[in-house]
This record gives sequence, structure tokens and C-alpha cells, in this order.
Amino acid sequence: MARIAGVNVPDKKRTPIALTYIHGIGRTTAFKICEKLGIDVQTRMGELDEDTLNRIRAEIDTDAYLIEGDRRREVSMNIKRLLDMKCYRGLRHRSGLSVRGQRTKTNCRTRKGPAKPIAGKKK
Repeated sequence: MARIAGVNVPDKKRTPIALTYIHGIGRTTAFKICEKLGIDVQTRMGELDEDTLNRIRAEIDTDAYLIEGDRRREVSMNIKRLLDMKCYRGLRHRSGLSVRGQRTKTNCRTRKGPAKPIAGKKK
């Protein structure tokens, strides 16, 4: 397995898809990196030589990309800022409900957790 930015990326996946295993690099960014470095998108990670892997590492290590710990820290600081402001989105984060206007009457089980029975609710 190749190790890029402290993450083991899978050898058997195509290069742009394998790069998405790094937090902060999505599909669009991964395809742009491959295009910039002249890597064929059909090439598997295991087929790349060490020189190409070093070029990928150097490209990702530039300040243009926020990845892994820095990216996670930025997201958590943004959420903390919303909580401190006590704005609507911050209150939704605090109470563990959906933040972006989704329906919560029947869905939203991932965010709210398992359903809790309410005493005396039978019809």
C-alpha cells in the first residue's frame, strides 16, 4: 500500500479514486491532481512507480490543499463558531438535529439516533 499524507491508499483502485481516501481530497480535486501531473486516470495505484508517488506527495504537500488534521480542525472550528454565535445552525448542531433544512418528522434517524418510545403514545 502506498502511504500519502499519513494515509494508506489502496493499491487496487484507480489513482483518482484512491486519492479520495485522503480527508480533504474529493473526486474533483483528485482528477485535477492527476491531470496536472500527467497521470492516466485508468492507472491503478499499485502500478505507479516511486517517482510518480513522490510527485503526488509533493503536489499534495503544497499549501494549496488543506488535508487530514488541518481540514478536520477547520471544520470543527467552523462548527464551534456557529455554536458560539448561537445562530440557528449552531442551535441545530448543539441539539443534534439536521442542520440544512431536511425533514425531521419521519427521517433523520442517523442524526437523531435510534427511535425512543414515548409512554402513553398508543392510539
